[in-house]
Amino acid sequence: MSGFRWPVRIYVEDTDAGGIVFYANYLKYFERARTEWVRSEGVALRGRLESEGVAFVVHGLNLQYHCPAYLDDELVVSADLIAGTRTAMTFRQQAYRKADEILLVDAEVKVACVQLPSGRPRRMPEDIQDLVNRTLKPNNA
Repeated sequence: MSGFRWPVRIYVEDTDAGGIVFYANYLKYFERARTEWVRSEGVALRGRLESEGVAFVVHGLNLQYHCPAYLDDELVVSADLIAGTRTAMTFRQQAYRKADEILLVDAEVKVACVQLPSGRPRRMPEDIQDLVNRTLKPNNA
């Protein structure tokens, strides 16, 4: 696994009666990893929501579940930016069990920038567009 990584521990609240992670919780883990990636790059999102009415929403999602995670497992969740436009970013995200590095879930997530309260697409703020451009720029260019 390459790129940004975020640790997750599985608690009782994450699981069903059998101690297996409820499938929708992976969406929460992926959301947290994307948010932490942006934060790690020095970009604040909350201020934008409050002052500019800018929000980021999931526009498209493709997931493949490979193997379950269980109560008390430690996971590593990735967030790798693979594409970007003026109004959206696409991430490849994966969740692995830390102990054996088994791939649990693989996803491609498209996140769109919208203006609130209308929810209409809008151009990403300049600092986020700069982050997208820096991230996607080839290392040797």
